Amino acid sequence: MTRFIADLHVHSKYSRATSKEMELDTIARWCKIKGIKLVATGDFTHPLYFTEIKSKLAPAGDGIFRLKEGEQETHFILCTEVSNIFAQGGHTNRRTHTLIFAPSFEVVERINIMLGRLGNVGSDGRPIFGFPAKDLVKMILDISPDCLLVPAHAWTPWFSVFGANSGFDSIEECFEEQAKNIRAIETGLSSDPEMNWRLSALDGITFISNSDAHSPSKLGREANCFACALDYKEITRCIKEKDPGGLLFTVEFFPEEGKYHYDGHRNCNILFTPQESRKHQDICPVCNKQLTVGVMHRVEELADRPEGFIPKNAIPSIHLVPLEEIIAAALGAGTNTKGVQGEYMRMVEQAGSEFAILIDLPSEEIKKIAQPKIYEGIMLVRQGKLKIVPGYDGVYGQINIFPKEGEGEKPVEGEAQMKLF
Repeated sequence: MTRFIADLHVHSKYSRATSKEMELDTIARWCKIKGIKLVATGDFTHPLYFTEIKSKLAPAGDGIFRLKEGEQETHFILCTEVSNIFAQGGHTNRRTHTLIFAPSFEVVERINIMLGRLGNVGSDGRPIFGFPAKDLVKMILDISPDCLLVPAHAWTPWFSVFGANSGFDSIEECFEEQAKNIRAIETGLSSDPEMNWRLSALDGITFISNSDAHSPSKLGREANCFACALDYKEITRCIKEKDPGGLLFTVEFFPEEGKYHYDGHRNCNILFTPQESRKHQDICPVCNKQLTVGVMHRVEELADRPEGFIPKNAIPSIHLVPLEEIIAAALGAGTNTKGVQGEYMRMVEQAGSEFAILIDLPSEEIKKIAQPKIYEGIMLVRQGKLKIVPGYDGVYGQINIFPKEGEGEKPVEGEAQMKLF
């Protein structure tokens, strides 16, 4: 079975703070550049975008679509993200985000009619509702049991099932009688499977990883590698059943690069490990207000296993840095500069795709198409020999591939390395 890369969480131009280039044609073109075979449509609840989806996409198999005109190699799966803000369990401000996958236009139409009665689906590509997340699961599965619901970026502080500021301590606490229908979670940029393996309660849960892209160049920064039929039911089966023969591995950010990995206050320039936060009772020493508690802190609170534990049924992951960032570091220039973009496109054209360079090509082949410093950077990333300043309080972490003396010395939880086994 041919393997393929899938990015199952993106947004359209109809979502807040999203590039106007995030439309189907551009997404498809960039997926070919990246090496992504399957991508989420995103935002199918938005009336204008769903009209575009129906007019531009044609069936390309069971529950899978592609453009009627334009880039034909990229396939789409119908998906959206919704936000629920609600009271539950004595907490008045629960906030969760959930991905919804649907098998057909007809099912999406029924979902949109129902959700349109409960909130303003035209206000944003990611609409907000005031009812509990558990009710969302029941309503969607009552429309079609073939739908799949996945808690999005499960550990971010503000809008997630395990969020420090608005979430729950378990899937069961959040979804109650509907917990049996939650078979997967999205780990998010600030978390990776290795961190989630520390919770025995998640042993039966599949971990997927996606870009949550708001601009085309961010597509595939996290993704999933499947080896199954390009078929909605087969893909969702692999996720629901945690099939290691169908879902081969996930592609991860180094989680320290995520913008909520550690604790801190960006306005006060305070960056703390969980241990440092506990020494300060989670209070910022500059402004004396509550610190924004990050993902690593939250994992430490809920974990019942030591760091480095690997469950028997674990699906592996690999940790990468986007090729643009490697080139920029090697050239000493910004990622959006003409020189970096030109070199990126030249290398991708010769290799076939970005993922071919980052994952598939032997080192000898990379050496033929890359400048020596860029080749060195790619090899350092593959080996995990990086210095990382972790992200915190909405600030992305800093990956230092070629660190100067004193850079990247903030301690991180565990050694950054590729963990495909």
